[in-house]
Amino acid sequence: MRRIALVMAFTIGLIAPASAQKAEIDAVNAKWTEFFNKGDFAGLASLYTTDATAFPPGSAMVHGGPAIGAMWKSMAEQVSDPKLVTLDVKPLGPSAAREIGTFSLKTKGPTPQEVTRKYVVVWEKVGNDWKLAADIWNDGK
Repeated sequence: MRRIALVMAFTIGLIAPASAQKAEIDAVNAKWTEFFNKGDFAGLASLYTTDATAFPPGSAMVHGGPAIGAMWKSMAEQVSDPKLVTLDVKPLGPSAAREIGTFSLKTKGPTPQEVTRKYVVVWEKVGNDWKLAADIWNDGK
């Protein structure tokens, strides 16, 4: 009986931090979407670590929050209305996590389309804040 109680306590101890990380990451993702939709790319950049790297499909890597903000500003000329869906958050310790998800957005132009893609983000806890450290996305669901 004691062994079962220990196993249950250990399992709950693992689940609680994972769900807390997911909730905190979901909140940052909501801020990311809000900043993008407002055109606040400096605010969006602030959600990334200072040494973050973005891996846009078919393009060179983009290093650092300010450069990543400029990249998103450029992309906003072609797309709008991003929606993020977190599918899984895996804790990688107390100050790191991996997120897998999908996103959709609308293309701009004469025949706008809604497209759906997939992404992976490595998050780092900086002080009390979760920040994107590596951000990669590509075609497919």
